[in-house]
Amino acid sequence: MLLDRPRQPLRPAVLPVPRPGRGALLLRVAACGICRTDLHVADGELAEPKLPLVLGHEIVGTVVECGPGATRFAPGARVGVPWLGWTCGECGYCRGGRENLCDRARFTGYQLDGGYAEYTVADERFCFSLPERYTDAEAAPLLCAGLIGHRALTAAGDAARLGLYGFGAAAHLVAQVARHEGRRVFAFTREGDREGQAFARELGAEWAGSSAAAPPEPLDAAIIFAPVGALIPAALRAVVKGGGVVCAGIHMSDIPSFPYEILWGERTVRSVANLTRRDGEEFFRVAERVPLRVALEPLPLTAANEGLERLRSGRLRGAAVLVMSS
Repeated sequence: MLLDRPRQPLRPAVLPVPRPGRGALLLRVAACGICRTDLHVADGELAEPKLPLVLGHEIVGTVVECGPGATRFAPGARVGVPWLGWTCGECGYCRGGRENLCDRARFTGYQLDGGYAEYTVADERFCFSLPERYTDAEAAPLLCAGLIGHRALTAAGDAARLGLYGFGAAAHLVAQVARHEGRRVFAFTREGDREGQAFARELGAEWAGSSAAAPPEPLDAAIIFAPVGALIPAALRAVVKGGGVVCAGIHMSDIPSFPYEILWGERTVRSVANLTRRDGEEFFRVAERVPLRVALEPLPLTAANEGLERLRSGRLRGAAVLVMSS
């Protein structure tokens, strides 16, 4: 499924099977998650895509062919391909362990063709082995929703009372990890989303309500997954002095002005950007240890536009995943 230009539907296309270059793998795609970042690219909110473009960066596939010098995985191996597709390895960010901030980084399904296809290629250095306990469709959302959720949870520190604003693909995984760690989870959804609130309670949240409401008690930290800038002042009002608000999305609407008093008291606001390979290694060890329930709605590749629209309108429980025909 090909994106010719932003704000237009994806179209079916027949493309040549790509060939793996040096250090790369040719993969037969088994499943690819539909992520909110895909929606930001398709809607033109991320302004520098390669065009035409194959979206998708939550890719689970089987190695078909190894390019010259690719030795990490053998043909037949199952691997995962995340958002971070390449970094320079030379800049201060890369050398300092912060490759997620590399100015020359290239991203899967944005500057590199992704997984809304039957075949794709990926640099083997940025691919992951996946826990066997998850099916292909279950493993797909772990590659972004899971990874970014893990990075955001780490950024939130050891907060015992954790607020999650936006209870979708990432938050439903983070909630389970947080509960496993003994934290108390408070979930915030769109106004009137009773089904989403019930889903959050089902996964261990002790309270779930509207993002316009105050939690029943102050929070130690909050993670914002919804791309809504107005949630930042709301979350700041909900956290205790010394608490933090972590913005986990790649794009957000404008943040309204707010009084300094809700930031004062050594509260902090920070973002998380992309991921590092170390994040992936850490998270997949967690996912091996914690039996995550991955809520998903499988769709055929030809229904990619439908999946994007359902994500745009908030009509998803968990994650949408494109599952390729065998």
